[in-house]
Amino acid sequence: MISINLPATEDEIRALNIGDEVGISGVMITARDAAHKYLVEFDAPEVKEYLRNGMIYHCGPIVRQVDGQWQFVAAGPTTSKREEPYEADVIARYGVRGVIGKGGMGERTLAACREYGAVYLHAIGGLAVILARSVKRVREVHKLDEFGAPEAMWVIEVDNFPAVVTMDSHGKSIHAEVLEKSAKLVARLSESG
Repeated sequence: MISINLPATEDEIRALNIGDEVGISGVMITARDAAHKYLVEFDAPEVKEYLRNGMIYHCGPIVRQVDGQWQFVAAGPTTSKREEPYEADVIARYGVRGVIGKGGMGERTLAACREYGAVYLHAIGGLAVILARSVKRVREVHKLDEFGAPEAMWVIEVDNFPAVVTMDSHGKSIHAEVLEKSAKLVARLSESG
């Protein structure tokens, strides 16, 4: 497993390849649909410093407050494809080095990863409670009242958060490879049937 400490350098990220297993430590933010729209339409000064050489996690956490402190109860990844209209612009504008979610993203995001030195990482769905254990502290939360807990931008400190690189800065995508192989298999099966 490769250790990535945030903020990450472009060289560290460009050294990663699809299939690499990583453990991420440092500060990152969660962002889903409302947050991505906000990041594209506004300057987002409250999270700008965390995004530069940082990572975004596509996650709508389940949270609770204990003694006035927020805690993540569940932190599973959400489907990333919904952020495809925004992600390339977010990577370019804020200098994001990594996007974490599930299911992969499209060509625009892959092109942005290649151009700006970023990666897409897959977090395993179904492990929301286990992934929440990697969240050591909630540092801040932004847009909670406006967006609600799942859509708010949670600034979190993580320790050894596990993920797999599935889109790298070299233009490779495990998701695209699987789709291509599947299409060929379907075509072969159709011919023989």
